[in-house]
Amino acid sequence: MSFPEELDHLVRTDEPLAPLVWLGIGGPARYFAEPVDEQELSKVYKAADEAGMAIRILGGGSNVLVREAGFDGLVISLAAAATSELVIDGNRLTAGAGAKLSHAVIKSVGAGLGGLEHLVGIPGTVGGAVIGNASNGGRDIGSVVESITIIESDGSTRVISQEDAGFSHRKTTLVGMGILKTTFLLEPRDVSALTKRMQKLWIGRNSSRPSEQRRIAMPFVDPDGMPAKDLLQSCGLAGVREGDVSLDSAHPHYLIAHNEATSDQCLRLIERVREQVLLQTGVDLQLNLQIW
Repeated sequence: MSFPEELDHLVRTDEPLAPLVWLGIGGPARYFAEPVDEQELSKVYKAADEAGMAIRILGGGSNVLVREAGFDGLVISLAAAATSELVIDGNRLTAGAGAKLSHAVIKSVGAGLGGLEHLVGIPGTVGGAVIGNASNGGRDIGSVVESITIIESDGSTRVISQEDAGFSHRKTTLVGMGILKTTFLLEPRDVSALTKRMQKLWIGRNSSRPSEQRRIAMPFVDPDGMPAKDLLQSCGLAGVREGDVSLDSAHPHYLIAHNEATSDQCLRLIERVREQVLLQTGVDLQLNLQIW
């Protein structure tokens, strides 16, 4: 297919995806676009949909596993300024889907607004965090969502409410939708107290991740009531390896892609781990990773 001529400057072909995802694995996207504003996003989204092309939104790449064959469709990056903007109005924060979650946390804390600080240190973008209902310390991001603007297949946008998003434990009904921005309703708090809380949580979060590994990802969602880390340790799966892919020995909720790691090795290890956990505990671990 060919995109409309007016989009030739925007759409690239055979764009390598491995450098854009944390695991550093995978082939290219057949088409790749990084719109600089909502108008461009609308046009490229509509053109791809009319052509019957599969579309994926790429945020920070922390929870994406790309197969070596690559992605035979359009990958849209929301890293541009217009789709990663953070705006505070009173006790509301509106965040573009491409904004880093950590930036949203820091900005809200700096403005004396509480409700997001417990999510400090969680990687990825606001859009990804909302779709997966990211949580920490028993609180999820959905609890402070007021509204979400999504983009439709025809390029138009509509706003849905917190209730319509179907927030539950690490789940929403937003999977497969294109999120454009989210408005959070936050609570005025003391800046100093919020900052101290955020710093304490940041230290704790950093201590629970591999410090010397660069190509990592968290493959599983924490089951309700128990962290995946504890569950995997109790099943004797810390350090388990498949070729050039392993679970970290000290922090087994992290998957590590060593040199020469492949997507097939990742998938085989993930399936082995899920089978063992189900056999030993009856818990069916759900994937945190998106498989492209």
